[in-house]
Amino acid sequence: MTSPDSPRPSALLFDLDGTIAETDSLHFEAFRRLFALVGRELDVTTYRRTISGRANVDAMRDLCPEVPESERSAFADRKEALFREIAGGLQPLPGLRDVFAWAGQRNAKIALVTSAPPENVAFVLKAFDIEDVFDAVVLGEQLPRRKPDPMPYQVGLEKLGVAAADSLAFEDSPAGVRSASSAGIPTVGLATGHAPEVLLAEGAQVVIPDYNAPALWQLLEA
Repeated sequence: MTSPDSPRPSALLFDLDGTIAETDSLHFEAFRRLFALVGRELDVTTYRRTISGRANVDAMRDLCPEVPESERSAFADRKEALFREIAGGLQPLPGLRDVFAWAGQRNAKIALVTSAPPENVAFVLKAFDIEDVFDAVVLGEQLPRRKPDPMPYQVGLEKLGVAAADSLAFEDSPAGVRSASSAGIPTVGLATGHAPEVLLAEGAQVVIPDYNAPALWQLLEA
């Protein structure tokens, strides 16, 4: 993690779900409703262990191995459409816009590195009017390896043209934290859906409730 003698990060890399906004509860509800339609139950523990932070194609393969790939894809598409239906009134996490402003004042680059499908990315960015904030966007479903593999963040660093040590990542899920930290990026965990100790165990150097946390600003202004 950046020490008091280290330069401020020159790039910030953000996950989307649970990091830009608290969406975990909405994704869980969307999955729960769809599973109920086919007579299956989904509890929060299974959701957090198997789905949270992962691309749908990977999660559905583990949850529904008996279902053909084409049907799993259709099932996941229905779930994402339902998520967008119930996501009215979604708000960015407190302090997020202040972090964006901090980056802008210092010419720090910003990337979005997410496993979310393109439709959800467009939906959230438009809802928050932040489409122009990001210098690079990395969509996990377009890569051969997805979180928790480090590839998504390695691609993000490459697109920004920055070194991992000069960057800071923000993640809310164990898979996401593992991906960013495995890429060598100091990582801040957001405790929006998982316990701090879970994120710390995966490699987060610090865990915060939102972007107003004093620990984050002490880090940024060190």
